[in-house]
Amino acid sequence: MPDVTKTATAAAEDAVATPSVDVSGVKGEKARSLWGDAWSDLRRNPYFIVSSVLIFFLLLIAAFPSLFTSASPTTGDLVKHYVGKPELGDIGSPGWLGYDIQGRSVYARLIYGTRASIIVGICVTAIVTVVGGITGMIAGYFGGWIDALMSRVTDIFFGIPFLLGAMVVLQAFVERTVWVVVFALAFLGWTQMARVMRGAVITVKHADYVHAAKALGAGTSRILFRHILPNAMAPVIVVATIALGGYISAEATLSYLGLGLASPTVSWGVDISAGVQAIRTSQHILLYPSIMLSLTVLAFIMLGEAVRNALDPKLR
Repeated sequence: MPDVTKTATAAAEDAVATPSVDVSGVKGEKARSLWGDAWSDLRRNPYFIVSSVLIFFLLLIAAFPSLFTSASPTTGDLVKHYVGKPELGDIGSPGWLGYDIQGRSVYARLIYGTRASIIVGICVTAIVTVVGGITGMIAGYFGGWIDALMSRVTDIFFGIPFLLGAMVVLQAFVERTVWVVVFALAFLGWTQMARVMRGAVITVKHADYVHAAKALGAGTSRILFRHILPNAMAPVIVVATIALGGYISAEATLSYLGLGLASPTVSWGVDISAGVQAIRTSQHILLYPSIMLSLTVLAFIMLGEAVRNALDPKLR
């Protein structure tokens, strides 16, 4: 025979789990949550549409680069060196955007360089969101000495300059692959996410539906993951979306300085660094990877801004 008390408790918790928009006065209209309202706003936001299309296109390039070019990004032909200007009329050909100093197709390197940048951005964002989110959630919910200890650890990491600290970490590795760069950026990048999550949890844990769940006998894990986490994720998602573009930019900066990715890995930062050598004679080597990097970072920043406007009722 089912436990009637537990069933009633769970049903009561579900009833107070997440606040929703009260539209009971409108006949036949179903109540919508914060996420439902946000999605409704996003679908009408031109910035969200443009950035989503651009990001989808970048993800497609990163996943299937061979669909966009048949040229090799690492095979060079010194006959076709950087003195040869771009063949802009021959769209999609290996020489469309010219060749670099080693006779490699700039267009092919742009296409294949997308993969490294996207992998670094997505993986770093995922790691810092999980690590920072868990740290901030525990600190914000339990408070007391746990909050004090975790906050001091966070402050120590937060006090280390991000790029400078990443340079020091990367110097410890002989071979700097994509995953080494991901580790270095994630090792120092989780602090901002921890602070955002901590502040959101402190605000949410005083809500009436959390107190009601405690009164009904809900356990700590159920309160954290069923009641607090869904209602504290909005600012974290906004910060993570905007930060993703920043991590892509940080990877390119480290590669430009010679401390991040290096050949034979294909990266926009590596190409920008190589393009500086020929900036007086062949500006296209520097120009095109810089444009791709800027468009990618701009797309994620626009997406983050659109999500922030949709999730913050004060900005509607």
